Amino acid sequence: MLNKLKKVKIGFMPLPLYLVLLVGYVLLTVTNLMPKNDMLISLGVMVVFAYLLEEIGDHIPILNTLGGKVLVVTFLPAFLVFMHWIPKTTITTVSDFMNHNNFLMFFITMLVVGSIASMNRRTLVKATSRIIVVLILCDVMGSVIGTLAGMLMGLSAYKAYFFIVAPIMAGGVGEGAMPLAIGYAAVLSGMSQGDVFGTILPAVMLGSLVAVVLAGLMRRLGDKRPELTGNGKLMANDDEKLDNLKGGQQGISVDKTLMAGVLAIAFYFLAVWLNYVIQKYLHISLPSPIILLIVLMAAKMLGYIPDNIEEGGNSLYSFVVKGITPPLLFGVGVAQTDWNKLIQVFKSPASILVIVVTVIAIVLTAFIAAKFLGLYPVDTAIAVSCCSGQGGTGALAILAAGDRMELMPFAQVSVRIGGALTVTIAIFLMGLLH
Repeated sequence: MLNKLKKVKIGFMPLPLYLVLLVGYVLLTVTNLMPKNDMLISLGVMVVFAYLLEEIGDHIPILNTLGGKVLVVTFLPAFLVFMHWIPKTTITTVSDFMNHNNFLMFFITMLVVGSIASMNRRTLVKATSRIIVVLILCDVMGSVIGTLAGMLMGLSAYKAYFFIVAPIMAGGVGEGAMPLAIGYAAVLSGMSQGDVFGTILPAVMLGSLVAVVLAGLMRRLGDKRPELTGNGKLMANDDEKLDNLKGGQQGISVDKTLMAGVLAIAFYFLAVWLNYVIQKYLHISLPSPIILLIVLMAAKMLGYIPDNIEEGGNSLYSFVVKGITPPLLFGVGVAQTDWNKLIQVFKSPASILVIVVTVIAIVLTAFIAAKFLGLYPVDTAIAVSCCSGQGGTGALAILAAGDRMELMPFAQVSVRIGGALTVTIAIFLMGLLH
């Protein structure tokens, strides 16, 4: 009997080990002894819930082919918090950890460095330039088709574009919806930043949810039509091999993995410093993630990243994806996903249709454009659809649903550059109309 139980796994953990973890969590909860500001406790709580929810989502028929485990791990906790079905001490512990430790940035930094370090340099250069072209096409087509859909549903072009379509493609909450709210409020009379932000936020959240489902569909399409996907690679007909970041037969070197981790921290130091310098002297606001991405990609393209660190990047990537992604998604659901905001948009069928049509237009445009640009359509569509997600958290959920976490660098390009392009155009156009 014990041997059978050992074969049952919750995530990567044998059932007996998971039960020990669960008992510890229950004891701390029922005795009200859950410590505050304890990183190990916070991570432990997230692990208890995340991998169990992931197993549940992975065994729900139909849903499990549409990124179901990501939907369950991310959005079910938001619902449980809304219903007060998660212990308050658990919510406090997870929320404090997520809001005060910049855990999402840690994840993105390690993942981006791990994936870029393991990429073929020539492929990185060619793929990035083509992704930017695809982004511009998606921005145009998403705007036009989404706005037309709104007009067909009886909305004005003004409301459809500025308050539904543009927020979807703005690149998330902090770097997208917030700048839009500030820009709109500066132009409009009678609406505060808070009013505008509350109006556009539901579109951002539902747009991200639609993108997660579409990423699951793209993954399924890739499974059925292997010629349409590179299984984590963007470039088709590439003579040089792009390392497969999903694992492989290479042995793991602890030293090389640690070096890749230190490289990630070093680049983040540099990004934070450059962010300060650029803001102070050039009066330009560039988020640290985009600076990190630019500096890292430049170093890779110029050949400044040593081979031993490139090898360590592969194992660093694998560790981050398998060990950190599910707990982080659970933390996002508990601490950063407002169920009230999410369900507000369901009160307007017209808004729902515009959101769904806009995200579908982005995905289809990327899919079709990829064929003409020598990219794999499935992988390109998944990466570019991250521009319609909730920033870093949305990209995480979308790539996880599509099983394409290797594409995080290109997802960051989509989120940051695509979002900045949309925000700039939307605020400029609103200024012209007022």
